[in-house]
Amino acid sequence: MRRNQSLMRHLLAWALGALVVVWGSFIGLAYWTGVHESDELTDGHLASVVSLLVGLRGSEITLGADPTTLPGRPDLRSHDYQQSMSIVIWDAQGRVLTRTGGAPTPPFDRNEGFATLQLGDPSAGWRTFSRWVDSGGAGGRKVMALLSLAERDDLAGDIAEEVVFPGFWLLPLVALVLGLAIRKGLRPLYDLSRDVDALDIHQAAPLRNPHPHQEFQAVVQSINTLVGRHHAALERERQLASELAHELRTPLASLALHARSLRERAAGEAREPSLLQIERDALRAGLVLSHLLTLARASRTEMAETALPLDLDALARQVVGDYAQPALEGGHELALVSGTPFSLQGHAVLLELALRNLVENALDHTPRGTTVEIQLDAQVRWLQVCDNGVAVAAQVASGLRTGEGDEAGDAPPGMGLGLGLGHRVVEKIAAIHGARFSREAPAPGWTAYRLTFDAAVPSPPPA
Repeated sequence: MRRNQSLMRHLLAWALGALVVVWGSFIGLAYWTGVHESDELTDGHLASVVSLLVGLRGSEITLGADPTTLPGRPDLRSHDYQQSMSIVIWDAQGRVLTRTGGAPTPPFDRNEGFATLQLGDPSAGWRTFSRWVDSGGAGGRKVMALLSLAERDDLAGDIAEEVVFPGFWLLPLVALVLGLAIRKGLRPLYDLSRDVDALDIHQAAPLRNPHPHQEFQAVVQSINTLVGRHHAALERERQLASELAHELRTPLASLALHARSLRERAAGEAREPSLLQIERDALRAGLVLSHLLTLARASRTEMAETALPLDLDALARQVVGDYAQPALEGGHELALVSGTPFSLQGHAVLLELALRNLVENALDHTPRGTTVEIQLDAQVRWLQVCDNGVAVAAQVASGLRTGEGDEAGDAPPGMGLGLGLGHRVVEKIAAIHGARFSREAPAPGWTAYRLTFDAAVPSPPPA
């Protein structure tokens, strides 16, 4: 099983990764800057020494040894950044007038400025700066200052390390402070997680503690909305379970009562009314169980299956074809009023159950001669099952129409029970699809039960 990752560690890892990249770039740039500036510093020292010697008169220039190696004067080379420079002075003919320091004598030329020379045996690198006095004429002199490249590089490395060194202890300190800051910044998220964990799903109470951060407002509202919907669904399920238990208890008790009455009667007594009532009670109990199974199937489909594109018009045509023969046998006219395909994202099995339930109710609870229509409007996005059973019943009551087969004794057992549970099943299926179930009166004498689907989000065409 994969271990859950910590958001704190995730954020800290990304922040430290970015910090290391920036820190590495800073260290590299600082080291390069230190080396470059130390090179500029030594070149400036060379130019300064030459500038001082250029102003001396010839009589003041004498040959001498390296001043840093004079006996009895070790203090002459006591500073870390003090460098051992060498001086060479030529006359205009190339004769060496003065030479001091440990550098090999470089070859004479008339060039001026900075140069990097390979001198000695074995060969070593030297950085030089030279300048002519009296413009290199017959009485002119050439003054050159030399510095070992190895000594120069050592100085550059020391300066660069001093520049870079603070960055090495700064990284752990910044990482520690960054970790504390991230932990402090995530405290509102920890508080929200604690409040969500403390929620009681059986209560409709929202999150109690305020969460003022703007980023959490949408999350808090979504959680409170989810809690409210869940509590409302639980209340509906409890109420529906109570109604189903009551509806199932009544026919079962009636079955037991009439069965006992039938058993106690004498052989010659009339048993037909009791048998008919037993049959009605059995059908009623079966109908309650059927509705209960339909609700369970709807809940299972909602959780386990994904909504898919479908054509509600094609589904309605199939239902009309299945109920054409029962409608004819019951003396009803069944029709479909639809002009265009009705694309929808949903569960075909559940929508078919809802449509069948409405059609069955219309056929079972209306007298002969009633017209039952399934009407669809893809533009307004509603589906309804309507009938003119009220108008037909009024005509029968006024004598304008005969009501053959409408007496209770002629009606098929189970018709006209009027449980009302079928509509609860349809309401459940409508809620799953984000639709609204309502009763409408499209015309005088007509009754319609309508499913209105959400038109805000267009459904993709069926595959």
